[in-house]
Amino acid sequence: MDQKTLDRIKETVTQNAVVLYMKGTPQFPQCGFSNVAAQVLKACNVDFVAVNVLADPEIFENLKYYANWPTFPQVYVKGELIGGSDIVREMFDKGELQSLLKTAA
Repeated sequence: MDQKTLDRIKETVTQNAVVLYMKGTPQFPQCGFSNVAAQVLKACNVDFVAVNVLADPEIFENLKYYANWPTFPQVYVKGELIGGSDIVREMFDKGELQSLLKTAA
């Protein structure tokens, strides 16, 4: 665990309303789960920061320690981990994600 990298993660998730840590980019996702998370956020018409964990080995190795969540993607809203693609999609289907994102904007 690298404290410098954890501090960088904290800075990203606290200075941006919505952050998606994913494999690839929203335009070119590198896994199906990351694609789902990006598409759900796009469907909510919300601005979000996407971080490609494949392009940053330090983030890739240390993100799992930040919020004790071992897999990608990870969606953060107002500094709090919401979850991965299944949780985000379920919240979207129930209308909960849209409400959460409105308060974050």
